[in-house]
Amino acid sequence: MDDLFAKPKPAAPKALSVTQLCRRIKNVVEIEVGELWIEGEVSNLKKQASGHWYFSLKDDGAQIQCAMFGARKRQGHEALEDGALVRVFAEVSLYEARGQLQIIIQKAERAGQGDLQARFEALKRRLHAEGLFDADRKKPIPKFPRVVGIITSDTGAAIRDILNVLGRRAPWVQPVLLPVRVQGKGAEFEIAKAIEKLGNPERFGYPRCDVMIVGRGGGSIEDLWNFNEEVVARAIAACPIPIISAVGHEIDFTIADFVADLRAPTPSAAAELAVPDGEELISRLAQVRRRMARQVVERLTAARRSVEVLKRGALQRGGERLLREPSMQLDGLRTRLLQSVRSALDEASSRLSHAAMAHKAQHPAKVLERRLDHVSSLGRQLARLSEEQLARRDQQVRRLAGLLRTLGPESAFQRGFSITLDAKGKLVRSVADLRAGEELITKLKDGQIRSRIEE
Repeated sequence: MDDLFAKPKPAAPKALSVTQLCRRIKNVVEIEVGELWIEGEVSNLKKQASGHWYFSLKDDGAQIQCAMFGARKRQGHEALEDGALVRVFAEVSLYEARGQLQIIIQKAERAGQGDLQARFEALKRRLHAEGLFDADRKKPIPKFPRVVGIITSDTGAAIRDILNVLGRRAPWVQPVLLPVRVQGKGAEFEIAKAIEKLGNPERFGYPRCDVMIVGRGGGSIEDLWNFNEEVVARAIAACPIPIISAVGHEIDFTIADFVADLRAPTPSAAAELAVPDGEELISRLAQVRRRMARQVVERLTAARRSVEVLKRGALQRGGERLLREPSMQLDGLRTRLLQSVRSALDEASSRLSHAAMAHKAQHPAKVLERRLDHVSSLGRQLARLSEEQLARRDQQVRRLAGLLRTLGPESAFQRGFSITLDAKGKLVRSVADLRAGEELITKLKDGQIRSRIEE
């Protein structure tokens, strides 16, 4: 009876399966949020062979997974690239298989470059302007290195690929690994310091490398960003040892690739570029050895044939007969040589005699003697010319003196004439020139008279 009036136990709440929960969330998100425009930076873009593209859209605070199905048929798909800042029109949804929130892109358009890409381009332009990318400053990679330095992570796939290639192609090469972090905050300083250490091995106690490989495996632009830092670029530029940059995959480019002496698309390719292929070298050496051996055999065979011909010819008749004509030619050459030597000696002796005579003629005593003779001759000529000139002058003076006596006032005095002068010695030509009281001077042949005019 008691059981008939007992209260029924409450039924256990019904549990949802994970699939049901994800489906409810998906329905709520698609209904409540729906389609809208979203702006962010593209990161880790993956283009599948199926034509679907997958990437992350992020900003400073968060990121969300994105999918664009049949991307190349969608409007604005060309704007999608790592580091690009884009605006996308998308439907918010949930990927039930992973319980992962995502957005399905319908179309996209470029909103400007993302922060990382902008920093990349700015640093690239600045370093290019400084000449760090110039081909003439890049060092050649040695053809046969003995020690290869490696700067990468010691736990990644890159170091295994590099060591495998080095061991296969050049087992005689000594690899020197300097392990560093290749991503994360501050990893660029470890990379730069490692480059400095291997670049100055004596200072830091490392073996001297002939070439260095610096790099890592593939990843997103954020994963590779440490190789875009300026400190790494300047360390590569300052390193005295040639550096091969091997960062990411073939489509990845970093600042380190532009500054390095050689860029390799992958770490494995860097190892192949750093060392020659041992098997190929062995094959080439074998070919060279075969060619050398063939040439030696051919030359020996030709020499043997020549000897056989000589044996059948002149040598068979006696070696002395072969030497007759060369001996005669040698005697002729000896005679011509002696004649040439004598002729040259005679010519040199003649030139020496002429030079001695010329030197003797130019001796200072001889020169002075000739100069004194010349001066004496000039003195005699001067004395003769002076005497002749004085004689001519004397005759001229005598002639002029005679004319002066004949035509001058002295002759007039002799005939009884006189000359009257005033007190100042001026000639009196007219009575009008005189006044009473003036003195006069009258010159006669034997003297002069002073008088005064009274009237």
